[in-house]
Amino acid sequence: MQAVFFPGDKKVDVRQVDIPTPGQGEVLIQLKASAICRSDMSLYYGTSVFEGTELGKTIPGHEPAGVITEVGNGVSTFKPGDRVAVYLAIGCGECAHCKSGYKMFCKDFKCVGFDSHGGDADYMVVPAENCMKLPDDMSFVTAAVSTDAVGTLYHAQKRLGISGRDILVVFGLGPMGNAGVMIGKGLGATVIAVDMLDERLEMAKELGADYIINGKHANVQDEIVRITNGRGADAAIDCSGSPYAQNDALDCVRPHGRVAFVGESKETTIKPSPQLIRKQVTVMGSWYFPIQEFPEIAEFIVRHNLPVEKLVTHRFKLDEAEMAFRLFDERKTEKAVFVWE
Repeated sequence: MQAVFFPGDKKVDVRQVDIPTPGQGEVLIQLKASAICRSDMSLYYGTSVFEGTELGKTIPGHEPAGVITEVGNGVSTFKPGDRVAVYLAIGCGECAHCKSGYKMFCKDFKCVGFDSHGGDADYMVVPAENCMKLPDDMSFVTAAVSTDAVGTLYHAQKRLGISGRDILVVFGLGPMGNAGVMIGKGLGATVIAVDMLDERLEMAKELGADYIINGKHANVQDEIVRITNGRGADAAIDCSGSPYAQNDALDCVRPHGRVAFVGESKETTIKPSPQLIRKQVTVMGSWYFPIQEFPEIAEFIVRHNLPVEKLVTHRFKLDEAEMAFRLFDERKTEKAVFVWE
């Protein structure tokens, strides 16, 4: 089979390797879609966002979907022919975090595509307990994108309690942010979308944003004050990781507002008194979702007919991996997905 490897320094190898065999409690999946994520770029550059990754030896791809073709001993909940997406976090299975479904908090957590082989290959082996069954009418591309971008933003908005009562501001309109726009509209909120790129703002408008603000050409706070008639937004989500956007998110919400940080960031300086304390603002970080929530996420996508595939600007075959990662690195694509016929 073909599989992608990153030797480092922006090099991409597509190698021929043996099809793996599922062991006890594992399944073999024939891949049908595998989405590229910004965190994959750390491997592409020759580093990793996770410690312990064997650079150049692990197949990337932590947003895969496909069809089970073989099951190992002890697997009774899945069978060949089942259509599944893959949950990225592999845990010990016994700790409180694993039992709660938040496998990524397990102290022995391993990440598919970083610490174990991922989905940028014709086949992959994963624990059966990491498989998430797909609705019959969900495409593999939608499923792959839903394992991270859509799932993460659904869980964040669920935790924020977003509803039709809310004016929600989404900062940073990459695939995560525009997934947030779709979900906010599905939950009934009035959505304000903020970015500095017109093409991303146009996509947000297509996906249902009620208002768009280009931070290059307008004062974001003034615009939100105007749109909300001086009240401020009820909730805000930053998907950019930019300290400017994180501060804008804190500043734009009303007293008792809610803010979620989703975009990764190493360091940000904030003003706790005016931004948090004196407004009694609730702030949270949100990362991924518990595995048992996926059926709810999938049902939400299908019921609201969310146009998830609109987030995908480019599709590639696996043997086009070098071009796919180069264009993604150069930000000439938004969400890009490897697809198999």
